[in-house]
Amino acid sequence: MTAPPSTVIGRIAAVLRALSAAQRDGASTSEIARASALARPTTHRLLVALADEGYVDRDQRSGQWFLGPELYLLGGVAANRYDVTRHARASVHRLAAATGESAFFSARRGEETVCLLREDGAFPIRSFVLFEGARFPLGVVSAGQVVLAMLQDREIDDYLGRTDLTPQWGPQHRAEAVRERITRTRELGYAVNPGLVVEGSWGMAAAVFDQAGEPAWALTLTGVESRFRDDRRPELGALLLDEAHRLTKALQARMGS
Repeated sequence: MTAPPSTVIGRIAAVLRALSAAQRDGASTSEIARASALARPTTHRLLVALADEGYVDRDQRSGQWFLGPELYLLGGVAANRYDVTRHARASVHRLAAATGESAFFSARRGEETVCLLREDGAFPIRSFVLFEGARFPLGVVSAGQVVLAMLQDREIDDYLGRTDLTPQWGPQHRAEAVRERITRTRELGYAVNPGLVVEGSWGMAAAVFDQAGEPAWALTLTGVESRFRDDRRPELGALLLDEAHRLTKALQARMGS
């Protein structure tokens, strides 16, 4: 189990991160407490204090908590420096249109990937493992797999040496299995998630690199297993790599300007 944050700022950050992952439907106090590894009374006190400042909001009928308007305003200001989604949106759109699958753009944030963009293609059956705001640890889902695989070996060794993914994500995410997928990802250039999180829900991802050559983002395609057959995956992988290369060049040019 994740250790609870030891500082007030750490607890606030954990609450806001937990809430961002549930932004579509909101979350109860108990759900936020579990996700942030905090006691329920502590979580409730923090939520009430954050609501007083406008950082979170509560639906009075359902009792569910949501991110608040003050965060929207602050995010708009921060976007001038950090927002890269306007560049990524075109790549996500092209992938969804060309494949018919759901396409995504995720960012690495510490030891997690965070989904920032989603666009659904024309194929009517969807996978809902990924959604905007969803967070996964490195090594989980195809975006987390490809970002981890493209890190330096010493970073991978350090991460897997102190991280146990199995309690939440199952034995298919033990370190040896993750290392096998890292090797395969490096051979192909893209990651394949063969229904490891939700049975029958497949994903593929390619890394997008920053100016320092670090895997800072990922482009992903997800869908049902029948749409990711052996004979189709090379085609999907080539499309992902092409868009990832194009987006890498665009983002590196933006950062260098």
